[in-house]
Amino acid sequence: MEHHFTGPSYTIGIEEELMIVDADSYELVNAIESLLEDVPEGEIKPELMESVLEIATRPAATTAEAGRQLRALRDRVRDLAAAKGLAIGSAGTHPFAMWEDQRIAARTRYRELVSALRFVARQELIFGLHVHVAVDDPDKAIHVADGMRVHLPVLLALSANSPYWRADATGLASTRMPIFRQFPRVGVPPSYRDWAHYEREIEFMISSGVMEDYTYLWYDVRPHPRFGTVEIRACDAQTRVEHTLGLAALIQAMVKELCEHFDSGAHLGEYPWQMLDENRWLAARHGLDGELVDLPSNERVATKALARRLLDRLREHAQDLGSAEELTGVEDLLARGNGAARQRLVYEANHDLREVMSHIVTATAGDPEH
Repeated sequence: MEHHFTGPSYTIGIEEELMIVDADSYELVNAIESLLEDVPEGEIKPELMESVLEIATRPAATTAEAGRQLRALRDRVRDLAAAKGLAIGSAGTHPFAMWEDQRIAARTRYRELVSALRFVARQELIFGLHVHVAVDDPDKAIHVADGMRVHLPVLLALSANSPYWRADATGLASTRMPIFRQFPRVGVPPSYRDWAHYEREIEFMISSGVMEDYTYLWYDVRPHPRFGTVEIRACDAQTRVEHTLGLAALIQAMVKELCEHFDSGAHLGEYPWQMLDENRWLAARHGLDGELVDLPSNERVATKALARRLLDRLREHAQDLGSAEELTGVEDLLARGNGAARQRLVYEANHDLREVMSHIVTATAGDPEH
């Protein structure tokens, strides 16, 4: 399989899936095609549904550089939307939208996806944050992807930002996770061990006809050979751009630590897949307010304490990468709560989900008061 794991290592790219909503009612609007009319090809990308758009930075040496691009992209789509009486919001789910009202984007890949997965694809009205970090060797990329599996629950807990779904308080911090869980080939991936094993597994699945290529693996972490990156897909979309950048800086530091672990000749710990998956569920259910199983010790530990320990350990790596300042976004999540906690705070005042969506739109635009 062709790959581009050639470096330079640790360059970072950020992708955000954003909501297109009416500026007054805050309902989702099937408007991606009208927005695409006004932008150069590739600047904004469609997603499965016409009420969703994707923005993506170019590869950047530091999270700060990626952040400048991301802020400019958010401003760009906000202005495009405003010119058409629309607004842009960012969270893991829209609090009261119905998937039945959403149109599928007129693209061959998405129509084929709906044809293959039916209801499972049609109800996938969710919004994620994806972070790419470049790695300079294919075996090292597999080592990083395998090692990242233990960190996925902490990343999900920090990023959990979808407590409402179909006008219902679900009781989950990340409702996005179980919705997406209905897809095939999602969640915690298998351990591939090395590039040759990964190649054999992918070729087997392609030759069997179950998927067209490796991009139909939608795991929470995956190698991306065409880009030469490891892609982390575990996080809910973030309302505040500083939280996106904090998570991206933390992920970049995780990748550096795991790359150095590989270079040292060390081996990864082996943990039961069931426990990795159980931790992922606990993170989706409770966010930062619950506990996770600390796998080396097999003891329950407060999720917030586990996240704090990880942040402190990775800070030096972030400093080496020039991305330490962006970790203040993670500090803010630990100090003031993740997006789910902030949405609940707004909702509890008046039990008004439109007020929650108004908060999301305003904070997405960067208003410090929201």
